[in-house]
Amino acid sequence: MRPYAGLPELRSTFQPSSVTVLAVLFIYWDRRKLLDFGTFMEFHDRPGRSQAEDFAEGWRQVDLAESAGMDAIWMAESHFTPERAVLTSLMAVGSAIATRTERVTVGTAVQVLPLTDPMRMAEETATLDQISEGRFEFGIGRSGSPAAYDGYGIDYSTSSERTFEDLEIIKGLWTNERFSYEGKFHSYDNVCLVPKPVQSPHPPLRMAANSEASFPVVGKLNLPLFIGVRQHGTERVEGYVNSYQKARKEAGFDGPPDVSIRIPVYISESREEAERVPEHTFMKQFRRLGGQIAVTAGRADVAHDSERASRTAELANLEWGN
Repeated sequence: MRPYAGLPELRSTFQPSSVTVLAVLFIYWDRRKLLDFGTFMEFHDRPGRSQAEDFAEGWRQVDLAESAGMDAIWMAESHFTPERAVLTSLMAVGSAIATRTERVTVGTAVQVLPLTDPMRMAEETATLDQISEGRFEFGIGRSGSPAAYDGYGIDYSTSSERTFEDLEIIKGLWTNERFSYEGKFHSYDNVCLVPKPVQSPHPPLRMAANSEASFPVVGKLNLPLFIGVRQHGTERVEGYVNSYQKARKEAGFDGPPDVSIRIPVYISESREEAERVPEHTFMKQFRRLGGQIAVTAGRADVAHDSERASRTAELANLEWGN
């Protein structure tokens, strides 16, 4: 793994400092224009720093992203990992981001749908869309890690079914004056969502895909795609995106795909510094990711066991600079 030291147009703003040690960019193609750049945030924790300081640094990064001309700020949901990040409430933090910015898109990357009641999620997302005056984008997923589900007392083996049921409910609440639903996990009778979203018919949606089998599923729904390269590698990503696009076409959807790719990037004045400074942080993250996948690979409620085992081995043998 080797960081990219380029992006000269951002160097004047993103100077190496205690504020911006690691930038993770979302580069995404969409139907509105050819290419957008966004930054990915978790409100990271660091040893010896208080949680209040974690949030303070996060706000500084938000301000930098807005002033640097980033197109979007994407928030990641994290639970029960104090050594990693303090960002658990995306709607609360997203509302705060919306009030301190004027033009940048505020997005979730991703909101883990099954961990929150879909009625509550519909209310909070619509409220954030109102607060941001239509600058909200709703990235969703079910998470590849069962740890958060265990903490919330939710059976991870139901996560896929819950995700699609929750999505159907949220869209129904957004777009209908009154809404009734009878599902496997949730039931609602003639409820009225207040407020409604600003954007019509609703805020833009994106869905994360991680396992090989999940890309065609997202394609069949014609939902814009989230994908990260850190545990897949660029070679594998191309095949996954092709399977997503093939599924879109087979389902009758034409036009170019709408794809967001998350790429770890370190911004520096020199290539030498860009390769040296982030080594510890990058490798720590990959080791954590490999350990997380290894723990879940043997669980009966986690699919794609062989695929996870293969990823674990790849990450365990990863060397800096390769």
